[in-house]
Amino acid sequence: MAMSIHVDVVSAEQEIFSGLAEVVIVPAQMGEVGIYPRHAPMITRIKPGSVRIKIPEQTEDELIYVSGGMLEVQPSIVTILADTAIRGADLDEAKALEAKVRAEEAMKDKSSKIDYAKAQAELAESLAQIAAIEKIRKNPR
Repeated sequence: MAMSIHVDVVSAEQEIFSGLAEVVIVPAQMGEVGIYPRHAPMITRIKPGSVRIKIPEQTEDELIYVSGGMLEVQPSIVTILADTAIRGADLDEAKALEAKVRAEEAMKDKSSKIDYAKAQAELAESLAQIAAIEKIRKNPR
């Protein structure tokens, strides 16, 4: 059996994942980070995107959408504290596409009362959800 590292993914609402992994790939603020067992300790912010968890003795990765949050890495444990976390299979494509359209319209409408930065953040989240849905389609379980 390959070496593994314990991974916990939690959001404000619930624990999404807790278990062993061979590798975890996280959308960190400055780019994707691949974490293997005995990784050097680190703390960083994460951006909206897909967390991929390679579970020992499974062919398909576990995919979890996160909207942002914090990543803490210790040599034997990875903790992802997400603002929002949704299992890939539970993502709603229609809702994500609708949010994308609303955010794009708000960014175009200069007279809109919505904050431009907020619209930009909503657009990034909806695009990350759509990307996660597309990854699942390419690699169905």
